[in-house]
Amino acid sequence: MTQDSAQFLTGAAQEFQKNFADNWAKALSSFQTLGTHPGGAPQLSFSTEKLEALQKQYMDEATSLWNQSLHANPKLKDRRFSAEAWHNNPVSAFTAAVYLLNTRTLMGLAEAAETDAKTKARIQFAIEQWAAATAPSNFLAFNAEAQQKAIDTHGESISKGIQNLLHDMEQGHVSMTDESLFEVGKNVATTEGRVVFENEFFQLLEYKPLTAKVYERPFLLIPPCINKFYILDLQPENSFIRYAVSQGHRTFVVSWRNPDESLKHTTWDDYVQDVAIKAISVVQQIGATQQINALGFCVGGTILSNALAVLAARGEKPVASATFLTTLIDFQDTGVLDVFIDENFVKYREGQFAKGGLMKGKDMASTFSFLRPNDLVWNYVVGNYLKGETPPPFDLLYWNSDSTNLPGPMYAWYLRNTYLENNFVKPGVAKVCGESIDFRKVDLPLYIYGSREDHIVPIGGSYASTQVFPGKKRFVMGASGHIAGVINPPAAKKRCYWTGGDTTFPKDVNQWIGKAKEHVGSWWPDWAAWLKTHAGKQIAAPKTYGRGVYKAIEPAPGRYVKARADK
Repeated sequence: MTQDSAQFLTGAAQEFQKNFADNWAKALSSFQTLGTHPGGAPQLSFSTEKLEALQKQYMDEATSLWNQSLHANPKLKDRRFSAEAWHNNPVSAFTAAVYLLNTRTLMGLAEAAETDAKTKARIQFAIEQWAAATAPSNFLAFNAEAQQKAIDTHGESISKGIQNLLHDMEQGHVSMTDESLFEVGKNVATTEGRVVFENEFFQLLEYKPLTAKVYERPFLLIPPCINKFYILDLQPENSFIRYAVSQGHRTFVVSWRNPDESLKHTTWDDYVQDVAIKAISVVQQIGATQQINALGFCVGGTILSNALAVLAARGEKPVASATFLTTLIDFQDTGVLDVFIDENFVKYREGQFAKGGLMKGKDMASTFSFLRPNDLVWNYVVGNYLKGETPPPFDLLYWNSDSTNLPGPMYAWYLRNTYLENNFVKPGVAKVCGESIDFRKVDLPLYIYGSREDHIVPIGGSYASTQVFPGKKRFVMGASGHIAGVINPPAAKKRCYWTGGDTTFPKDVNQWIGKAKEHVGSWWPDWAAWLKTHAGKQIAAPKTYGRGVYKAIEPAPGRYVKARADK
């Protein structure tokens, strides 16, 4: 270590020691501000013992760090600082080590806070966002790796980074992949099919059979309306849609329209009646069958559950079995998204959309990205702008950047009746399409899937549906998260899944997990084997698309999915 570096570190140590008490007091003051709401509640306090323990731990670790830095560069156990350049630069290494120490201490302070669970979760979320945003790696002045690359490329990386920044400013979002390499219908969403019905809210796609015979009961997929359906049809090798077709199911998929101003007054009732229930009816007529099988993914599952309840209230049972993938129906366990929702937030949205309007897709996409800020935001800020890199092609991240709007009135109603008041599981409280929602009347076989590491629909939230419906159920837990857990084709031979008994479901998901059996590979074959038992006999595959008045309109994936919210 050079003499200048040693002097810098010694001075830094003295400065940190001198200002430690002031910084600690400011941190406590900030926490107390976070814990104080209008009206004086909720309250926030700390035990003296926990504070003293945190202070001692901080001083011990800080002293150890400073002493270590006088003799060698600190060890950095964080992938943001894993490049050799960080370890070779004493100033950058010390800065990163201090940042990590401060972050650990603030998270410890949040954990020590004595307050209600929601306030604590909000404090922890705020600290995580602050920590992710203020990492030394996000700033060229501290990022040793970006500085080294600028030197090695004679400034070309900085020039390219500026070009990337201007490009992303023009398109309105941070690039996660090279979007120029993808085109919907050309190299994503390529499974062959036709649009056989459309209205102002959705197009219905029918896919060409891949088998000589198909099951007599058609199969309808309802994807989430907050994303585009082709997450289920990215590439042939990882397409859930193609897999369903290959299993002998006459497969139909809802392709939601990306709402524009003409749909600014659309309601939740419209999405249930004129999309889910209408799609079920059309598939029935095309398949010339009294019953079909249906699947809902994420919010698509919530919409499907409401459609089934509305139909049950009307004395109709057109669906023989239903599959719910990472779906919230009981909104008691909603994970990190709960930090945003309270009465004031929902009232604000209701006022905002009282006369109609759109919840912009880019705002929704930004919110979901910041649930994982290091992975989905700052990682690309550093790579694109500081290091001048072009992110590699990745179909999943292209889909993730292809955002969709939501009708404002539908969005506001959904927030109040789900995340805020959890009305769907209160028999008779929620009114949808003129009917009272009562899931006790929705008696049909269910396949319920949840992902173990899902941060959008926690595994407890997915599992909660086992407590809601009276019929025979099968619950399966997959490894990984909200998307990767679902899109896990058998050919990849990746991850694993868990199954348990299909007759009893304890209220606590952890009790179910404790007795579940682990299986290597994809859960798709397990689901296919289950669905086969509800699909009826096999018949000759149809030679044409549609039937009767429902004729082929245009090739899949159709026009609606190609409309972009950011254009």
